[in-house]
Amino acid sequence: MIVHHFLKWIETARVAERAAAANALARAYIVSPLEFEDRCAAEAALTMLLDDPSPKVRLAMAEALALSPRAPQQIVSALAADQPEVAAPVLALSPVLTDADLIDLVAAAGDASQALIAARAAVSMSLSAAIAEVGCEKACVSLLKNSGAGIASFSFRRIAERFGHVALVREALVAHPQLPPQTRHELLLKLGEAFRDAPLVLALIGRSRAERLTREACTRASLTLIESVRTGEHAALVEHLRLRGDLTTAFLVRVVAYGKIDFLGAALVALSGQSEIRVRSLLAGGRDGALCALFRAAKLPAGLHGTILSALRIWREVANGKRVAGAQEVSFLMLRGLQDKNGIAADPVDCTGLANLLKSIHLDVLRDNARGHAMAIAAA
Repeated sequence: MIVHHFLKWIETARVAERAAAANALARAYIVSPLEFEDRCAAEAALTMLLDDPSPKVRLAMAEALALSPRAPQQIVSALAADQPEVAAPVLALSPVLTDADLIDLVAAAGDASQALIAARAAVSMSLSAAIAEVGCEKACVSLLKNSGAGIASFSFRRIAERFGHVALVREALVAHPQLPPQTRHELLLKLGEAFRDAPLVLALIGRSRAERLTREACTRASLTLIESVRTGEHAALVEHLRLRGDLTTAFLVRVVAYGKIDFLGAALVALSGQSEIRVRSLLAGGRDGALCALFRAAKLPAGLHGTILSALRIWREVANGKRVAGAQEVSFLMLRGLQDKNGIAADPVDCTGLANLLKSIHLDVLRDNARGHAMAIAAA
């Protein structure tokens, strides 16, 4: 009877009065111990209020029902599909909405609603996958910044594929502690492509030089990336580089010169097919003959074997505390190992360009060290 009078009253009540009454009725429904008939009548009244022409009334009802697990499913679903300001409370908070409901809403909702769903306190991997697949830039950033979201590796990759060219998305991806190394590498490449294609860069230095500088920058960035990747993730990064065709002989020479021996081990495991334990043992203390056999199994050019062996000897001494050296000294000694008695660097027959590569690495390290020294002096 009370609900009957309520429905008659709202036909003539003002908007503010209807909004207050809708909020009160919704709160009574979820809090008060109503009899079955009264509960059914209250639910019917709430359903009628979904057709109220004023969004303020529907918003008042949504705010009252948003946090309750006892809210009627059909009413919450209708409010979630309402206009953005009305749907916001239930999209962000309602425990009644299931993953299936939220996935459907992500596919149909606008940017603001997608971002609210992505920022929910708990986001499952399946919902994250849906946001990664069809969500807008804002939703993907919200998802990446949400500590309560479970995000699968393929979802990271999909976001990078769709929005890797967007600075805000790149920043959120790079800052995520669980970002897979292969996706991090993809972002580096996308950043390089953005630099290469920038109109100002093309106007200043031209297409060919921009492409060359981009390649060099991406290679150096890949080396820097190795430092931030956990040893257990090296294999995944190696496989990613191998599939892209970036795991080249030149890249491995840089890896050795910079002392990334753990990563070299992961690369040799992938290229040679030998066990990780054996490869690590050989790199740590294996004889030259056994190491050369490993390099042959990995299909490294024979002319490169001696250069890698000389670098490994130095890095072993550094690791054992018998020597103090860095990439600058190692690259210089690798280059000197190719020089004849007249000091002229001669490439092995099957390693064309090795001397030039080592010289380039050595000059890069010299510049980096000089730059670091200058910055330290300026900061003192």
